[in-house]
Amino acid sequence: MTANPTIEHATAIRDWGYCIVPDLIPGPRCREIADSVRHTVDRLSGTYPCPENIGFVPGLINHDQSFAEHLAAPLLLNLCEELLGHNIRITFTSAIINHPGNQRGDWHADWPFNQKNAGHVPAPYPDRIMHLTTLWMITDFTTDNGATLIVPRSHLDSTNPTAADWNGPTNQPFNAERPVEGAAGSVLVMDSRLWHATAPNQTEADRVALAVRYGPWWLNTEILRPGSTTRQQMVDEPDLTDNQVPSLPRDVYDRLPGNVQPLYRHWIEP
Repeated sequence: MTANPTIEHATAIRDWGYCIVPDLIPGPRCREIADSVRHTVDRLSGTYPCPENIGFVPGLINHDQSFAEHLAAPLLLNLCEELLGHNIRITFTSAIINHPGNQRGDWHADWPFNQKNAGHVPAPYPDRIMHLTTLWMITDFTTDNGATLIVPRSHLDSTNPTAADWNGPTNQPFNAERPVEGAAGSVLVMDSRLWHATAPNQTEADRVALAVRYGPWWLNTEILRPGSTTRQQMVDEPDLTDNQVPSLPRDVYDRLPGNVQPLYRHWIEP
């Protein structure tokens, strides 16, 4: 019987919290995208807060569409729909560049499971996949250059190291941790509950990645939108913090490939 990659990847995510989908971007395109993303991050350097020796731009799609055609890859969307249902949306599109010399980061789970964010699902979590984090390896991910660290099966825990009552390691190694290595063009797909951390880049070259998250139609992301009434009520007025994802300008949306537009339709500027 012929193997079904969608089912195989979905099973891995349910069981282990992650999978790697190889070859979603051809090698030559990765080099072009890496150059474009580096240029964009350099141009916007200092605009968004980030740790030392990390290049970070949220809402990257607003500034750089070099990678857009790949976001609706059928193999990836089939996997998202298998786990999240119909009418998938992209909730975050960020550039993350680990420059040489960056430091190891804290263990965390991604929004909406990071307990330090104003908008989060309270722990203990239900055993349900509600959000998928994808890390696009625009350059190779290796142990030496800062391949993302994960704790396999940690998505099955009812909390994570960002919780106020957590008494375990926050930035120290776990015995079960492992780096996720892969060739440029591969995509790490993980349940957003999975514990992971930034790893140090000990080489002399940048490790370039895109962090793109996919959510179901029912997941309310308005707290992430600067200027929204939800963000004003939950973040600004109580003086709390959360991620921010700038709205998508209409002219940028109109230039996106037709099969990618539905993934961003909900985020067009009001």
